[in-house]
Amino acid sequence: MAELKDRLQADLTTSMKARDELTTATLRMVLTAIGNEEVAGKVARQLSDDEVLKVIAREAKKRREAADAFTSGGRPDRAERELAEGAVLDGSLPAQLSDDDLAALVREAVAEAGASGPQAMGAVMKVVGPKVAGRAEGGRVAAAVKAALAG
Repeated sequence: MAELKDRLQADLTTSMKARDELTTATLRMVLTAIGNEEVAGKVARQLSDDEVLKVIAREAKKRREAADAFTSGGRPDRAERELAEGAVLDGSLPAQLSDDDLAALVREAVAEAGASGPQAMGAVMKVVGPKVAGRAEGGRVAAAVKAALAG
């Protein structure tokens, strides 16, 4: 069921054998986050590949935000490490949508929802969410939807 998690485990073993400290540390961190997600709540469960992708995307976003914070705080060495960890995580994520592809999906979702005006944003987000599924950050999707409904 969780083929992605198994692939991450295999990648971790490979990086350990290759003595790749950055990849090993990053994969351990994301596997820990996945494990924490599996035991969160009242009943432990196995995450699906979609849920594992969401955890990886969330961790990658944390790395980008931390890199921005370190850069603005005058710590370029730490920012560089965070960006490198983010790059390792991005390798496990599906390819990100280009702005044009995202705009096309949003236009389809607006037409499908029969929506117009900013008050329809929630309805459009419900339609476009599954279509985007980890291939674009929520902020980018919301901005594209807002632009489509405004124009």
